[in-house]
Amino acid sequence: MSEKQEIVTIDGPSGVGKSTVSKKIADALGFTYLDTGAMYRAVGLFIHRLGVDLEKENDIPTLLESLELYFIPPAEKGGDVGVLLNGENVSEVIRTPEVAMVASHVSAFPEIRKKLTEMQRILGERGKIVAEGRDMGTVVFPGARYKFFLDADPRERTRRRVVQLREQGVQVDEEELHAMTLERDKNDRERAIAPLKPAEDAVLLDTTSSGVEDVVEKILRIIKKKAGN
Repeated sequence: MSEKQEIVTIDGPSGVGKSTVSKKIADALGFTYLDTGAMYRAVGLFIHRLGVDLEKENDIPTLLESLELYFIPPAEKGGDVGVLLNGENVSEVIRTPEVAMVASHVSAFPEIRKKLTEMQRILGERGKIVAEGRDMGTVVFPGARYKFFLDADPRERTRRRVVQLREQGVQVDEEELHAMTLERDKNDRERAIAPLKPAEDAVLLDTTSSGVEDVVEKILRIIKKKAGN
């Protein structure tokens, strides 16, 4: 059996709290937080701005040759990782629900997943990262030592996202966002390439009625116990 990578993977659907939990886990362990969702959102924005017809996917490999992504450390502890897209700071625009939907669509394309998976594996080569996404434990880092899959009721996930956006000053219609959440879930779970699902060796945690700190405490307790073994 190959040696396990010193990596924590936290997968799950949108709005389940992956980002917040992952940042806190990374801080507690002294690991680097890898926001793969931000990478897909940036690529989605890139494709959208080019006006690419996603039905004509033959154009995508050529377009990706001009794609450059760089992470910017968060301005404050626990903040969102920033992203430079071909030199432009797109940290704020990629966090909108509209860009999230575009990201869900483009993530189904093999060429895009292949390119970003390669980038993510390079970032994870040295280990000691917390990788958050939808296929971290199943596809990108199948050899990760610690794997978790978070889930929650779709209505509760929508409510959390509404609160988060309104705190940022973004006005959003809750019913419209709920419909987008359900559509994104369907897209993510039914796509042919790397569908959203728990890894066979992942610990499943339902966060519907759990606070962030409770989830973080559970994960750290499991990691500590497994590391001790």
